[in-house]
Amino acid sequence: MSTKIRHYSRLFAAAMLSAVAGLSIFSACTGKVAEPTEKPKYLWMCGDANFDRFATKDSITYYLEKAKETGFNNVVVDVKPVDGKVLYKSKIVPEQTCADTLVVERDWDFLEYAVSEAHRLGLKVTATACIFPIGSPMENKGLCYEDSTFDGRTCIEYRPDGTLGDIRDNPSKVGAFLNPVRQDSRDYALSVLKEIVGNYDIDGLALDYCRFPDMESDFSDVSREAFESYLGKKVENWPADIFTYDKDGERVPGQYYKEWLAFRANVIADFIHTVSDTVKAIKPDLELNYWAGSWIHAIEKNGQNWSSPRSEWCKKYPYGTDEYQKAGFAPYLDNFIVGAYLERVYGADDNESVEYALNRADSIIMGDCHVIGSIQSLNHSADAADPHNLVNAVKCCLENSEGLMIFDIVHIINRNQWDQIKQGIDEYQSADR
Repeated sequence: MSTKIRHYSRLFAAAMLSAVAGLSIFSACTGKVAEPTEKPKYLWMCGDANFDRFATKDSITYYLEKAKETGFNNVVVDVKPVDGKVLYKSKIVPEQTCADTLVVERDWDFLEYAVSEAHRLGLKVTATACIFPIGSPMENKGLCYEDSTFDGRTCIEYRPDGTLGDIRDNPSKVGAFLNPVRQDSRDYALSVLKEIVGNYDIDGLALDYCRFPDMESDFSDVSREAFESYLGKKVENWPADIFTYDKDGERVPGQYYKEWLAFRANVIADFIHTVSDTVKAIKPDLELNYWAGSWIHAIEKNGQNWSSPRSEWCKKYPYGTDEYQKAGFAPYLDNFIVGAYLERVYGADDNESVEYALNRADSIIMGDCHVIGSIQSLNHSADAADPHNLVNAVKCCLENSEGLMIFDIVHIINRNQWDQIKQGIDEYQSADR
């Protein structure tokens, strides 16, 4: 079953009652789904990297107009970066007012203005938030370092030296994650999403860093108790029964290693299911999106099984079990944005190509949601003679998936890639299909 057929089947009942403008329905004569008039083309705008750039309304307007001129029809506005503070007027979370040495204290609402201007231009807006990170251990700053409310709620790591420690104290980590197993962490993350969806006229919501940080987390007492409940038995040797480390710091699986991976994947899937139910109750037409790397076989350490629970792809790998397979969370999404952040573009049999990544994603999502191809613009050259250039990368996403997302506007600006992206979009749209 194609991705389109599965998604539009959700809308079939409504379509039979009323032919709503723009709604794709099954053709009575062919039995096929009508193609949407235009594929979504997202421009991602990171909150941290563009903090100074979006400090003024004029600058926001300028770059939204630039996005529109280039051919984008949707902008992804980051409103909760890794530090845990937000870029809107919140009653729950402090507003981010500084990045490095720059201080910006707005008497206006960044997200509200971005939504208003984008809609004026005919652009859709997807708000994105870092779900579980709440501080930056690299810089020892962020909400969890300022607010004692979060003491004891960040992940406890099981480190290669055999010790346990708070992720907040590990400067090698990109984010200080709240433990996704804890109910208070989940409730907090959900409250932030409810506020964004309920207070702003956004068209979509994207979940970022909605996962475990890595295999070193979480080994707190809360996670142990939850895992023992999942197993239905006590874990006598904690954490050695999950895994140990050899002299080179490599993991050596213990007797419950596979069960541990399935447990963590189910934790994430269950949370995404809850998010979907919650935000759809507030705004039924909202599109729920999730970004993750295309290399699904290597992100079991993050609990990210973004496939269909009907797909048996994981059985090809040592950790693959029925329970891990069941944790596929594609059915809870409208769009999966597959991060094909690879340098080579075409190559259906090349597992390091964008084309391969998109085709694999489509095959293991099995139509449970839309698949949107995404690239990182700095991975691709401007050389017209290079088959892996940015123009071709843009076209590859549009040819092999149901849309396009490009990360990030800061790279596009720094490398002046607007014309290349526009060329790729224009060439795709003008092709005889």
